[in-house]
Amino acid sequence: MNCDLRRRLTWVAMWAVAALWVGGCATAEPTSGPAQPTAGLFEDAAFGAPAHRPDAKAVFALSPAMERYLEHDVAKQIRQVGAQRALVDALHTKAQLRLDYDSELTRTAAEAFDARAGNCLSLVVMTAALAKRLELPIAYQALVGHETWSRSGDLSFVNGHVNITVAKRLVDRVSGLDPDAQVRIDFGAIPMGRGQLLQLVSEAMIVSMFMNNRAAEYLVRGDFDSAYAHAREAVVQDPRHAGAYNTLGVIYQRRAMPRASERAYREALRLDADHRSALMNLGRMLELQGRDAEAAPLLAHLSRIERNPPFAHFDRGVAAARSGDFVTARDELLIEMRRDPDYHEFHFWLAVALYGLGDTEQARSHLAMAMKNSLTMREQALYAAKLRSLEPAAASTATPVRSVN
Repeated sequence: MNCDLRRRLTWVAMWAVAALWVGGCATAEPTSGPAQPTAGLFEDAAFGAPAHRPDAKAVFALSPAMERYLEHDVAKQIRQVGAQRALVDALHTKAQLRLDYDSELTRTAAEAFDARAGNCLSLVVMTAALAKRLELPIAYQALVGHETWSRSGDLSFVNGHVNITVAKRLVDRVSGLDPDAQVRIDFGAIPMGRGQLLQLVSEAMIVSMFMNNRAAEYLVRGDFDSAYAHAREAVVQDPRHAGAYNTLGVIYQRRAMPRASERAYREALRLDADHRSALMNLGRMLELQGRDAEAAPLLAHLSRIERNPPFAHFDRGVAAARSGDFVTARDELLIEMRRDPDYHEFHFWLAVALYGLGDTEQARSHLAMAMKNSLTMREQALYAAKLRSLEPAAASTATPVRSVN
């Protein structure tokens, strides 16, 4: 189960569009800053009524189905092992909740429970809602400094990871049930050696991340009004969330509101001077405006903290594969994978290159990795179909394809 925290929008190749922070799973950011949004930041008059209104109360709201699940499925286990262990077992046992990872959209607690699927932020929110109903103490953590990148169309996203810890109720501690004082629940494994980089985040930040994710998802769909409403709510929920200002800046920029966009980016950088997406977005925007002297220090700072720009070798590898130069494609993709060895598209295009070179066995292996690491059920189905086409029986009757469109 891989964890996407979709997302910080940043400029992609050719500076076609900006990128923003959103997430299937989010990462922590500096918490120093104003308790209220900066005056003059919002541009409500420039947007219409959203088709989808943000509702912070709905994020953790329990549905009747969740209530019934706790009362009938979990209650009997609580009497035997205590509330903490009963909930943890329910989440980890496929026979009970049968949870699947799916980063297609960020779901509320009730939506994730109903679908039995979600990105890690959705599943953390669902777990928190169940734990709260059982009166279990909870805390949220974010993995710091090890984000990955993904794309959707012409938007690039930074993906992080959040998890939740669940402690014992006082009554269970007194009764001797639940031997673990605190249990960390991860929907997706943390890479070796990175557990120490987990940072506590507030519930306000979690709700802000949720709204920020939704904003990015609506932006991808071209629903600017709903995107703006959710980015605005992300800032309101936690004005110290730098990524929310960056998202707001991207929305303004795509609506041709450069002054408002610049204000939002600069607010993100005031909160976090190393915010990569805001540095890139603001720097490129200033360049396009002919303000090179103002852009230069921003982009120089970005180059110091981001020496290996995401997707640079990937873009060259894909271009080479499409032109039939599979040797160059293989070499460029292998370099890109040193930065992120798990991203599904890297494995898919490496499979394309290897197949073009006649190495069907390794192509199958990387297609399998692409399917394993894919972030949505739709992607899993796509890779599974391609993998079946490379199975020995199918491959023996297929005509090799040496170009990719």
